Amino acid sequence: MKYVPGQGASVAQEPVNRSNGLTRDLQGRLVACERTTRRVVRRELDGSTTVIANSFQGRQLNIPNDVIVKSDGAIYFSDPLGAVTEQWDLGYPGVYRVSSDLGIMTLLANDFVFPNGLAFSPDESVLYITDFRRGIIRAFDVAPNGTLAKQTDRIFADLRGSEPGGPDGMKVDTVGNVYCGGSGGIYILDPKGKKLGRIVHGRPETTNIAFGGDDWKTLYFTNWNYLGGVRVKIAGIPVPVAKKT
Repeated sequence: MKYVPGQGASVAQEPVNRSNGLTRDLQGRLVACERTTRRVVRRELDGSTTVIANSFQGRQLNIPNDVIVKSDGAIYFSDPLGAVTEQWDLGYPGVYRVSSDLGIMTLLANDFVFPNGLAFSPDESVLYITDFRRGIIRAFDVAPNGTLAKQTDRIFADLRGSEPGGPDGMKVDTVGNVYCGGSGGIYILDPKGKKLGRIVHGRPETTNIAFGGDDWKTLYFTNWNYLGGVRVKIAGIPVPVAKKT
């Protein structure tokens, strides 16, 4: 679906193979995690599809979940086991990195119960990863070659609680605050993981969030069947927009 303020929502593309996480690369091309086809793909500006990843070491991916793009063009995505079936040949669950030329794919971390949302700090020195079923956000320092410094693994925040919702989609603003769904709403955390506040939107859970608007100060959020938005004071980190041809 595509939402335009003042115009509402419309169908942007179909079929999309139960796409989950979405982002744009440095050229503004849409990158999507497809659950049905168990792959990460890029929609080219001419409408064609490029497969970024669909297997690792001979095993097909499971259910690619979320995806982000680093400033050097490398693509990072999470691949939990999720609701797999007995008929599936299971892949290696974890968090992956694909080089900008799509030539090298690396499994960065494989000790998550359910790796989900991904986000970089503004300077890309830290990668935040939600572990949905544990109810936490973990943080890793990013090595110069784009991999994760495993010895820096730490719990950044615990977002468990008595209300519905867990750490799913995640975004970061321009000063480094982290926004993430959790128990009872969307939590706002400072760069050290301190809880600054919570946006209570009255829905059972938060499945994804994204900054938008002309000034990047509208925080959009979804649950299973609802799109909402709230104005914030600090702009989110912009995502590249497709260049018109």
